[in-house]
Amino acid sequence: MAVQAHATAKYVRTSAQKAGLVLDLIRGRDVNAALATLQFARKSVARDIEKVLRSAIANAQQKDGFGGDVERLFVAACYANQGPSQKRIRPAPMGRAFRVVKRTAHLTVAVTERPSKVALVAGPDGEAPKRPRGAKPKARPAARAARAAKKPAAKSAAGGGAKKKSAKA
Repeated sequence: MAVQAHATAKYVRTSAQKAGLVLDLIRGRDVNAALATLQFARKSVARDIEKVLRSAIANAQQKDGFGGDVERLFVAACYANQGPSQKRIRPAPMGRAFRVVKRTAHLTVAVTERPSKVALVAGPDGEAPKRPRGAKPKARPAARAARAAKKPAAKSAAGGGAKKKSAKA
């Protein structure tokens, strides 16, 4: 059973849209690669996301059944939900006022342990194991040669010569 853990930071002072741009960079990556990506990201929200990711890793280490190898953890899900917005008023010319909306976001990062790799063996009837769902079959050399033979040959210069120009007087 793979260990799953998550962490959430609430009321982070950024918009959910800006945080989502950085979260898209780390979704599905190994935690070490995700931490390296966040360290070099040029958005300021990356520091907050890094804290949440480190917290999710620590939560996974505390769970029962954790294998102890942080290398096997990856970012299974990460998203930013919109939090409450603070509405402020900014003075504008001629006695008017502009509304300023200071947005907040709730950042959530979920990590999961990758299942250990098991050697594939032939099935009970001696057949090769089935490929995973959605995986493309490997092209065989004979099939590749047959496809190459079906392609039309290049046109020769004699058959498709240039058009003659007609001379007008």
